Amino acid sequence: METAVTEPSFTLGLEEEYLLVDRGTRDIVQSPPDDMLEACQEQAPGRIHPEFLRCQIEVGTPVCKTLAEARAELAALRATVAGVADRYGLAPIAASTHPFAAWEPQKHTNRDRYNMLARDLGAPARRLMICGMHVHIGIEDDDLRIDLMNQVRYFLPHLLALSTSSPFWRGRDMERRSYRLSVWHELPRTGMPAGFQSYGEYQSHVAVLVNAGVIEDASKLWWDIRPSSRFPTLEMRITDICTRLDDAVTVAALYRCLLRMLWRLKLRNVTWRPYKNLLIEENRWRAQRYGLDSGLVDFGQGRIVPYADLLDEIIDLTREDALHFGCTAEVERAREILARGTSAHRQIAIYQEALAGGAGEDEALRRVVDWLVEETMVGVAADGQAA
Repeated sequence: METAVTEPSFTLGLEEEYLLVDRGTRDIVQSPPDDMLEACQEQAPGRIHPEFLRCQIEVGTPVCKTLAEARAELAALRATVAGVADRYGLAPIAASTHPFAAWEPQKHTNRDRYNMLARDLGAPARRLMICGMHVHIGIEDDDLRIDLMNQVRYFLPHLLALSTSSPFWRGRDMERRSYRLSVWHELPRTGMPAGFQSYGEYQSHVAVLVNAGVIEDASKLWWDIRPSSRFPTLEMRITDICTRLDDAVTVAALYRCLLRMLWRLKLRNVTWRPYKNLLIEENRWRAQRYGLDSGLVDFGQGRIVPYADLLDEIIDLTREDALHFGCTAEVERAREILARGTSAHRQIAIYQEALAGGAGEDEALRRVVDWLVEETMVGVAADGQAA
């Protein structure tokens, strides 16, 4: 008698980190008022938190069954933070770096965990004026979570390319669409994880570090993707934060559909061809450096392929899964991101247009901040519901 295969829940949850800016100066706010965070938390209990630096604030949706639910929750959280911040002359920006702020004056949050991080990591921790987006997908079986992590690594550079929002650092175009990853790489235990044969093997490797006193638990593994240490989820962490709400939803939809596609293949005893990190990280670098503009390597063909062709392939591979989740429109919307460019593209264009119009560099950068403030709220209504 055949045993029925139980499909993972594929629930989803999104976490976003924002930078807080002064509406007058457009610079980062080093020390936001304590009661601002408290007011946010009163409006959304358990969903808004401090981050490592005081100039940051983090939000997280509850566990969502549908993409529409996740979008509404994220819209409400963006609206809550923006509404409260506005009372203090501040605004959140959904960008992975600030166009011109300096990291040296920033202060970390006075909490035990953050104090320990500052002590252990030293100067690289003080440079963490960067923000990201994390997407959790519910996969209850431990070994399946590891198996899908091994396989979906191949697609992570493709998702990064769609999300880039950090071209500037301290007033300079860093000639990278995601400079955030360059800053992040100064920390240990980052980057693409190695493949593991089982959840047991993963646990045994984590135990070596824990028993040696290097880390307290697996939450100190800051890989591009990891089994969450708190939830039965596979947490994707490679992406920049998307400035536009709908772009964030599209990236989350693609990640969710890719995982279900790989699960369907597994039911037929088919596995996505594994590739060593040597190859995957080359695409990771290309996505970080060029974003959507110069293609990624198709390892099967052994050549660089335009991103548009790769995106068509992903949409085709996940068509059944998008139908299953009712998110075909959100997945297809990735083509719109490709056509108009990511936040990184728009930031650079606004900066260059301002310079061409006679603005000085400082003014051009302030105009980028103004655009980020406005774009962060596109698709978010004043009452906190999706527009």
